[in-house]
Formats: sequence, C-alpha cells, structure tokens
Amino acid sequence: MQFQRLIRHLRFAPWRVRRAFPHATLQTIATAIHAAEQQHGGEIRFAVEGALDLPELWRGLTARERAIEVFSHLHVWDTERNDGVLIYLLLAERDVEIVADRGIHQQVDAKAWEQVCRSMEALLREGRFEAAALNGVAGVSALLARHAPLQAAEKRNELPDWPVVLRL
Repeated sequence: MQFQRLIRHLRFAPWRVRRAFPHATLQTIATAIHAAEQQHGGEIRFAVEGALDLPELWRGLTARERAIEVFSHLHVWDTERNDGVLIYLLLAERDVEIVADRGIHQQVDAKAWEQVCRSMEALLREGRFEAAALNGVAGVSALLARHAPLQAAEKRNELPDWPVVLRL
C-alpha cells in the first residue's frame, strides 16, 4: 500500500465533497443527464466519492475496481439493451473512471472512454468540479449518440438521472 495514497484518503474530509458538489451542482448535473438522454438510447449514471475506506485501501482497491463495484451496486447493468454507462469520480485522487455495460462497451473503443476521463480529470485538477461533470456527461452522451442511437418512439428512462454521492 502506498503511504501517500493512504494519507490522501484518510485526510479527505466529507465536507469537501459537499463543497465541490453542492445541491445546485447536483441539480445541474441531473438536468444535463436528462437532456443528454433525449439524444440517444443509452442511460447515464454519475457517482462521486470523496475517498476510500481503510479496508479498501489496505487491500489495494483501485479506482477502476471501485467503479466496477459502484456500477454493480447502482444496477447500471440492469437496462433492457445493456446500454448503461457509469461516470465515477474519486475525488481524493482526482480520478475518473467510466464503466460501460456490455451492450455499449463492445461498440466504443476504450480510448474514447479514456479521452473523456482525461478531459474531466484536467478540469478537476483546476478545481472546476461542475465543469468536469458536465464535460463528462457531454462526452459520454456524444459517444452514446454515435453508437447507441435513439430508437424511434422507444425512449425510456430506466435509471435515475440524479447523481449519487457515496459515503457522506
């Protein structure tokens, strides 16, 4: 276990998540997700977590592994066409992970998801949390519009649009 990583997570106070993502920002993200989902057939979930707990750090859980756990916990995989996508932020590390369900994962190159992540991370490093989130929603939405187009008269909202704040 890396000592610096451990300290960064253990010192990350929950109030920092609330400051970075106040209610108004969460509302803006939810509105952006709702609007984006009108343009394609996919479903987007957004989750933010301040830091990992000591047992997770001790066992070396990575941000990617945690994102996969959250993907499962939030049932992002539970859509009719397997087209759910999770945008996961781990604030203590300023790390972004995107997990896509098998229906869309097969169609989008991993480099495209990675590009969205890196763009968001650059904004996070600048402290532009809302801009990072909106950039991520727009980037994922653009990929979904290209690879999971909206089917005529079949738009449904299978997953909540409201962002999830984990462990407050």
